[in-house]
Amino acid sequence: MGRLLYICLVLPFGLEPVRAGDHQDLTWFVDEMGEHHTIRSIEDWEKRRESIVAGFEEAAGPLPSRESPSDLDIRVEESVETENYTRQTLTLQSEPDDRLSAYLYVPKGIAPGERRAGIVALHPTHKIGKGVVDGQSERPNRAYGKELAERGYVVIAPDYVSFGGETDYDFAADRYRSGTMKGIWNHMRCVDLLAERDDVDPQRIGAIGHSLGGHNAIFLGVFDQRVKAIVSSCGWTPFHDYYGGDIKGWTSDRYLPSLRDDYQLDPDRVPFDYYELVAALAPRAFFSNSPLHDSNFDYRGVEKAAPKVRRIYELYGVPDNLRIAYPDAEHDFPPAVKEEAFRWLDRWLGAGEK
Repeated sequence: MGRLLYICLVLPFGLEPVRAGDHQDLTWFVDEMGEHHTIRSIEDWEKRRESIVAGFEEAAGPLPSRESPSDLDIRVEESVETENYTRQTLTLQSEPDDRLSAYLYVPKGIAPGERRAGIVALHPTHKIGKGVVDGQSERPNRAYGKELAERGYVVIAPDYVSFGGETDYDFAADRYRSGTMKGIWNHMRCVDLLAERDDVDPQRIGAIGHSLGGHNAIFLGVFDQRVKAIVSSCGWTPFHDYYGGDIKGWTSDRYLPSLRDDYQLDPDRVPFDYYELVAALAPRAFFSNSPLHDSNFDYRGVEKAAPKVRRIYELYGVPDNLRIAYPDAEHDFPPAVKEEAFRWLDRWLGAGEK
């Protein structure tokens, strides 16, 4: 396969990224002539959504074309049997010059011809990467990868670039403007793997993540409509509410260096915000765990965004597809709310159903 080409989102005249200071207002869109209009229909919202994606790509860089992706070329390095599932350690060809490391969990007892729901489980910030969602870290409430496999889901848990099996990733040598966009590409390739499996229903794929994995689950959902249900634990708050607007934590090579280099760490200048990204998931199911004492992602910002996002879900006629939990906890995924999130996934995806 030849090297994949970049593709930028080209919008009709006037449908440019939403500009500074406007990201909190989800009530209007700009038409092809540059005129502002109140959003009154799903068609109106879809025009605004195009502008949201364009703003994100302005900051993160364009998503490369997926018209002719390379073969996945899956290579299994190890297989571990447990009572409830088989866990494979594998690599897949993310693109012609790069391979991605991941765990793949396949539940025991899948009948011939049966198709299960699939999950992309994205790990939080930790040097062991995917090992966290397998329960190998010091944080017991992060083992949602293996726990969902025990629940009957086919689960893929990739390493995020610069962690786990991707520790030596060279950001300077790749074709991406940001580590965030490279992550989106890799995670879409994980959806490709699930969708191609005979034991996965491609119409029942979800994503879950905590912290780093929490916002990456949102990013994946924004760019990949195949993802039908998204769970974000401690993964988001609007930029003005992230450490009081101090967004330098987003600016390493593995995330979004443009927030420093192009927008001078000013939330008002960044061409997207989480009001928009979460709304862009509608009408698909979205569950947010936003603890009251999360020092990273202030729940008060989530509270400000929630009613505005809910109006977009109401526009689609599916307000019940949005659920935000505010547990009395710190930056954690407590067992009770994690179980609620799992039941949420069961509701929308159905773990063990044919």
